[in-house]
Amino acid sequence: MMDYYYYYFFLTLLSLSTVTFFLFRTTTGRKNRLPPGNVGLPLIGETLQLISAYKTENPEPFIDSRVARYGSLFTTHVFGERTVFCTDPETNRFILQNEGRLFESSYPGSIFNLVGKHSLLFMRGPLHRRMHSLTMSFANSTIIKDHLLVDIDRLVRLNLHSWTGRILLLEEAKKITFELTLKQLLSIDPCEWTENLRKMYMRVIEGFFSIPIPIFSVTYRRALQARRRVAEALSLVVKERRKEREMGMKKNDMLAALFDSDGGGGGGVGFSDDEIVDFLVSLLVAGYDTTSTTMTLAVKFLTDTPVALAHLKEEHDEIRTKKVASVTLEWEDYKSMPFTQCVINETLRVSNIIGGVFRRAMTDVDIKGYTIPRGSKVFTSLRAVHLDQDNFKDARVFNPWRWQKTSDSTNFMPFGGGPRRCPGYELARVALSVFLHHLVTRFSWEPAEEDKLVFFPTTRTQKRYPIILQHRSNVAETM
Repeated sequence: MMDYYYYYFFLTLLSLSTVTFFLFRTTTGRKNRLPPGNVGLPLIGETLQLISAYKTENPEPFIDSRVARYGSLFTTHVFGERTVFCTDPETNRFILQNEGRLFESSYPGSIFNLVGKHSLLFMRGPLHRRMHSLTMSFANSTIIKDHLLVDIDRLVRLNLHSWTGRILLLEEAKKITFELTLKQLLSIDPCEWTENLRKMYMRVIEGFFSIPIPIFSVTYRRALQARRRVAEALSLVVKERRKEREMGMKKNDMLAALFDSDGGGGGGVGFSDDEIVDFLVSLLVAGYDTTSTTMTLAVKFLTDTPVALAHLKEEHDEIRTKKVASVTLEWEDYKSMPFTQCVINETLRVSNIIGGVFRRAMTDVDIKGYTIPRGSKVFTSLRAVHLDQDNFKDARVFNPWRWQKTSDSTNFMPFGGGPRRCPGYELARVALSVFLHHLVTRFSWEPAEEDKLVFFPTTRTQKRYPIILQHRSNVAETM
């Protein structure tokens, strides 16, 4: 709430400009055929309304009310910029597919400053295509099958082995996914250093969607401080690995691949340490927070839907029975989890861990009778599409069986789309599947207390989803 007081104090300093602002605000959507809308208060626009909505269990009215009034394309002003929101699946696909031609990646200044200008999020053109391809090469099905699955399975079982009694599931899931991501990126196993880094990184994420003015935002100021500490820690790892590389020691991970890359210039000059750190920070975003939250919400939705949980247990008990003594999952086991994939799809659709993506128009773009001027910020709302009754029957009900009828819906884009589709989508599915397998075959559980979803600054449960575990007596706990 402290941030709100700073915002209101800041607004008092703008009183002299308010009259002028309101004189031209009402023309939005008329002149130049902009999508209609309301750009709200000076400078902060409708940011407070959006934040207020997304801190509740039901943020839909922020978009729903504007769609009802203005249509599937509407103009608002959030996080310091006038922004066109899009809730139409066909238009969203058009925007995402035209990356680099009509639109380019563009995120709020708070994310730019916290992730870093050299991150994958902000790379463009040939460099982005090459680095996106490089990232995918470390997360494709062949690499997962031959190399990563054994680490995923081992780290999941290692973490679950220590679980007992009452736990905060979201917190425990974050430990798992952070350890998995660091193993893939840096070949580092869990230790005190990784846990300290994770705690610092959580502070960074908390500042993603805040007004990027440190004096007015305590959250943003703390996030910047944490970001510097994360960068320092990763820089030490990069420097040490460079020394090892000069001595002929090489590991098969993302950092080694970045050392081997020429930095995008084609002249044999590699990435600097600062560029590598930015790149690693952005991959930690993709591999850590989103997957752990999806793990937690899958468990929550299953717990709230006992018949789905029973169906999932049946699938995994059958896999476990066939394996006799071994508890280690293999690729064939992963491929024999059809209902698990339905659960993952439905969790992604209902929860919308990634609510949408930001783009910027590179030129004037005509869409649905409107003109989005060059330089305008655009937000493709994936959440609005996934929860639209016209796209999915009983859209706001968790129903994994719907995916038994359709394996791929053109309206389903949980990992984004176009050239910037999340390169680790298959890796995330495997991690989720392995986690669910070991959880349901090893434990039964019940919620420790009521918890609810909130969606700001990121999607999560308000109390980190506390549950009480009981070991299933028919399952051996071999490490």
